[in-house]
Amino acid sequence: MGTKFKLSMTVISIIIGFMLAIQFQTIKKPKVRDTRDMWELREDLLKEQDLQSKLLKEISSNEERIEKYEAKVKDSKEQALKETLDELKKEAGQTEVNGPGIVIKIDVLKEALLLGEKVKDVSPVLLKRLVNDLNMYGAKQISIDGERVINTTVIRDINGDTKINGHSINQYPLEVRVIAENSESADKLYNRIQVSPVIDEFFVDNLQVKIGKPEESISIPAYDESIRIRYMKPVK
Repeated sequence: MGTKFKLSMTVISIIIGFMLAIQFQTIKKPKVRDTRDMWELREDLLKEQDLQSKLLKEISSNEERIEKYEAKVKDSKEQALKETLDELKKEAGQTEVNGPGIVIKIDVLKEALLLGEKVKDVSPVLLKRLVNDLNMYGAKQISIDGERVINTTVIRDINGDTKINGHSINQYPLEVRVIAENSESADKLYNRIQVSPVIDEFFVDNLQVKIGKPEESISIPAYDESIRIRYMKPVK
């Protein structure tokens, strides 16, 4: 009986130990659940739908451009190349553009000045988030403090100084100009950027954001620096 009892206790101890190990692993690695509420899920879905719509439009635009280019080449190769070059320069931001859009002004919060609080340069993280939201809401062209934002634009902190295209962003008020595709798109952009969470985040840094009403014509300067092209070589 003693041997059987010891053997039974050993087996029971092994089983209990095994169960405790499984329970510990379960507690240690809980299942990751999606804690987003319905409105957050709808907002994420809307963002994905907007992105899909933009990608489809871009594909359609490129296909249309190829068809036009092939048709023009048959008539005049020189003229086709010139028009294509002008169009590419415009898209690359090397020409001044005008169109319907909005003007956003970022300034120091008056309350912060009255309380004597020190206001730092606008955060590059906030500027990036603002640019991302503007693009998501239909912006076609953007400039920040007179600096054109293009695909290769870098917004970063260098030794505590916020820079865009090598230009220091350290004076207020700071003006952000945005051009949309058309007047209707400008209205939608104006309505959507007003409720963007990033606007409230500027307030945390003692900054206020004023969004001007849509205008029929806004000018945005050209990118005035040379564009370096990497990973591309001419075909022989």
